[in-house]
Amino acid sequence: MESGNGDRHHAKRHPIRVVSRRTGISRDLLRAWEMRYGLLEPERSDGGQRLYSDADIERLRLVQRALQAGRRIGQVAGLAEADLERLVAEDEEARRGEPEAAPARARPEWEHQRYLDACIAAVQQFDDRRLERELSRAGIALEARDLLDHVLAPLLIWLGEGWVAGRITPGHERLATAVIRRQLNELTSMLHVEDGPVMVTTTPSGQRHELGAMLAAAAAATEGWHVIYLGAELPAESIAKATVATGARAVALSLIYPPDDDASRSELRELRRLLPAGTEIIVGGRASGSYATVLEEIGAIWLSETASMRSALDLVRISGSDEDQ
Repeated sequence: MESGNGDRHHAKRHPIRVVSRRTGISRDLLRAWEMRYGLLEPERSDGGQRLYSDADIERLRLVQRALQAGRRIGQVAGLAEADLERLVAEDEEARRGEPEAAPARARPEWEHQRYLDACIAAVQQFDDRRLERELSRAGIALEARDLLDHVLAPLLIWLGEGWVAGRITPGHERLATAVIRRQLNELTSMLHVEDGPVMVTTTPSGQRHELGAMLAAAAAATEGWHVIYLGAELPAESIAKATVATGARAVALSLIYPPDDDASRSELRELRRLLPAGTEIIVGGRASGSYATVLEEIGAIWLSETASMRSALDLVRISGSDEDQ
């Protein structure tokens, strides 16, 4: 009887949507963890669906608890079951008695705003560990698109508006930037694909704020693009050389600060001149509206939010397919 129960426990019979619902871990993240860390080994149904066992679900719940305690996926993915259980027990024992910042599981109707509010509170309190913990929880519970659109992008907007209005200090901004940078790097890395269309992301010379470009990189990665992130403040010549060398179909730029800058306009014009014909320039960021005239002049695609980034990428992908035929 026990043998039969054991066989059933390890039988691969649950599709990914069921696993996602039972664990609260998004399907995007499940796939990324499998591909990057080999966390699980699902079988395939005759129709090609991933199938998981009860044991897989239990392992995911343990991993989820470890991450909520502040561990990173790379630290726990390769652990044997017994070692993972011991680690989780140790972490939970150490945290016993601490005030819980937020429940481990959330409900879709209100989780976006709850995560955003918790992140803002963490920044206001200079609590980088809590901010990292809340973003980690959001990353586990939400699909990658929702994490970007409803938590990370609004958090960046709040930071930018607060900095301009003087509601937050440079210390707040730097603390948040360090944590968000790690989150975006991790997300983009986990979603990385080798065989998608290539996009280069960066900021032009003089534009030092890089989080907008990193957000664009993550958004493109969720759409199956092979993203090459070059960092911040690159001159037009360097951006163009990287674009040509990688065969990138598009260049995504973030313009945050300064607004209305003649040097930035010159860089945008120079980039257009140096890029191969047919290479799209996609531009977003808080200051991008002040460059509307030059963006129109160089034929750039101007974005207002991360959701419009996806429409732009679809357009570039389609136009590129037409040219290849």
